Amino acid sequence: MSEQHISTWKSKINALGPGIMMASAAVGGSHLIASTQAGALYGWQLALIIVLTNLFKYPFFRFSAHYTLDTGKSLIEGYAEKSRIYLWVFLILCIAAATINAGAVAIVTAAIVKIAIPSLTLGIGAISALIMASCLIILASGRYKALDNVSKIIIVSLTVATVAAAGIAMSRGMQMKPDFIEPTPWTLAGLGFLIALMGWMPAPIEISAINSLWVTEKQRLQPSSYHDGIFDFNVGYITSAVLAVVFLALGAYVQYGNGEEVQMAGGKYIGQLINMYAVTIGDWSRPLVAFIAFACMYGTTITVVDGYARAIAEPVRLLRGSEKTGNAELFAWNIWVAGSGLAVIFWFDGVMANLLKFAMIAAFVSAPVFAWLNYRLVKGDKRHKLTAGMNFLAIVGLLYLTGFAVLFLLNLSGLLA
Repeated sequence: MSEQHISTWKSKINALGPGIMMASAAVGGSHLIASTQAGALYGWQLALIIVLTNLFKYPFFRFSAHYTLDTGKSLIEGYAEKSRIYLWVFLILCIAAATINAGAVAIVTAAIVKIAIPSLTLGIGAISALIMASCLIILASGRYKALDNVSKIIIVSLTVATVAAAGIAMSRGMQMKPDFIEPTPWTLAGLGFLIALMGWMPAPIEISAINSLWVTEKQRLQPSSYHDGIFDFNVGYITSAVLAVVFLALGAYVQYGNGEEVQMAGGKYIGQLINMYAVTIGDWSRPLVAFIAFACMYGTTITVVDGYARAIAEPVRLLRGSEKTGNAELFAWNIWVAGSGLAVIFWFDGVMANLLKFAMIAAFVSAPVFAWLNYRLVKGDKRHKLTAGMNFLAIVGLLYLTGFAVLFLLNLSGLLA
């Protein structure tokens, strides 16, 4: 659409979609679990880490909307134009991330169902399979439009419930016992938790490429101007960033230092999270909050299945030199993402408690690669040049992500012992 397009509130509202879906994908394991655990374990000590991670990842996510709105091409098409090596690096990392992340979010969603319906006799694996099947049905029937609508409902519901719960909890004050000794997260032993927290905060950086594909689809169905598209992105990103701090506050005010042991396994922690809402809002809210938590993780699961399928199908198309990816082929990749995620769940059933943490850590370790790819792509953009401030933030962000990733790998290899 022409840059002479006059931006109005109506045009901004009409542009909403991809950014909201990105927020729906983000507000899953990183917010419901990691942010709340951070508050429950360390109070407000990790608030700065959450804020900085959201700030320093911002340019690399924004570049997805920036590049696509400017050129009409996805980030992945941009990678292909730079070098086929970029395309292969992205494809290999994306296939690995799709399998791990799909399994991780599906099993947490299944755990919520199990907690909400304790009389249910089905196992976690069977529930996960049903969840994946339902996601495939929705994607097959409605695709982008269905995903767009579901995401908006989930984000609004979760935001209202979480802000209300955190507000009530803050009005009651901290629940620390008098003899509680505050732990510190600033040790090498706590580095794994920090890296996991940052890995999916607000989302894995490869989601930026997926967001680019959603922007492409949105522009095809309902074109908007560059400024309206960036508005959509900012609404989604800022919402997910603010919610990360709100979830931290909930954990800090309800669970920090109250004597209750914090469950570290994602599925088990969901039960504690639902209890937090019930304690602060009232026990009547337990089924409502369980449903909202389910909706949030279900929204994350469906966006993961759709997004990673698109992100794999696009480089495969470009490598083959095809004109476009057909709906049947895209749905086949949907099935592959869902199926490979389920394979992880069934094959590694004994260590599934660690899957979510592993997925988060893997996302952070690969983050500098995706960040660098995005930065290189828009650095020479002539239409909407990077401002000096955005360029500086991107460079600092690269140093931040790379520094922590190297620190973690050195610690993992024992070089810092």
